[in-house]
Amino acid sequence: MIISINGPAGSGKSTIAKKLAEKLGWEYFYIGGIRRGKAKELGMTLAEYNKLGETDPSTDIAVDQYQTELGKTRDNFIIEGRTSWHFIPHSLKIYLDVDENAGAERIYRELLENNERNEDIQLESVEAVLASNRRRKNSDIKRYRQYYNFDVYDTVHYDYRLDTTELNQKQVFKKVYDYVKKKIEEH
Repeated sequence: MIISINGPAGSGKSTIAKKLAEKLGWEYFYIGGIRRGKAKELGMTLAEYNKLGETDPSTDIAVDQYQTELGKTRDNFIIEGRTSWHFIPHSLKIYLDVDENAGAERIYRELLENNERNEDIQLESVEAVLASNRRRKNSDIKRYRQYYNFDVYDTVHYDYRLDTTELNQKQVFKKVYDYVKKKIEEH
């Protein structure tokens, strides 16, 4: 079984995906990390790299081909990425949602603790993170609509959807794990 996880910035998808992979003893692939690494190689933030991607499809094509190949050649892994559900259509598709203000607050707290995200420049307040998240979401919508004709934030694409806004990490993990465990047993 392959599990793909998506959701807006600050929804907890990275934390939950890592914990789920650890609990199941499966590999974890983080597409955002690959994109962040490519941006850093070019001396860009993720926001700048996404903006480049609006006119240069190569910024997305390489990771999308990588995901397709993983889906064809591997099994029993967790993949976190905006388009993973699409490029691995047989995956169990999970969408973690969050109110945009709560998501911005979570990211801001994380940035205060560890600024390794390479997110954007001048993220010195929750409001700045919120504005950056909105630009990022708009860029995602624009790129994926333009290149693939879908909206990665449309929850109709997913098997399981959970709003994490009012939940802590432990509660989110339990709900996601219980769902996944049931699906594994049915599989």
